[in-house]
Amino acid sequence: MINMQKMNKKQAGFTLIELVMVIVILGILSAFALPRFADLTGNARTASIEGLAGALKSAAAIAHAQQLADGTANNANVTLEGAAVTMIDGYPTANAAGITVATNIDANDYSVDGGGAAAGDAITYYLDTDELGTGGVGDRCRVDYTAANGGIYTVAVDTDEC
Repeated sequence: MINMQKMNKKQAGFTLIELVMVIVILGILSAFALPRFADLTGNARTASIEGLAGALKSAAAIAHAQQLADGTANNANVTLEGAAVTMIDGYPTANAAGITVATNIDANDYSVDGGGAAAGDAITYYLDTDELGTGGVGDRCRVDYTAANGGIYTVAVDTDEC
């Protein structure tokens, strides 16, 4: 005869083995997943600087194209979206009145160093990462824009310290 008491017994909870297995599985999953999400801030800083570099290149090309379309001299200012952009040798100058206006960079997003209105002058945009602990200019991501000299401008990116 079948014991009816055994069949009517309901399980009241998880066994110790089941709980241990769940903890082991969660531990294994976290060991693989955690490193993937640990350093997203560095990737975000790198993407921000590379995005700014792309914006600088695009703005320089658009300003140059506008100057060519206007048929003006290489050093004549151009107007982009109602704002005057100072030019040197066919491209924006490396200062607040040139490439910064052409790119429409928000002063709250990046720190700026250097700049000038002459051919070959350079301006540097920094993404502050001082919270990493060492402080100073060496502890920053940056992009350098060098004004055209002989019709060639440069944009250099340094993401080593992001």
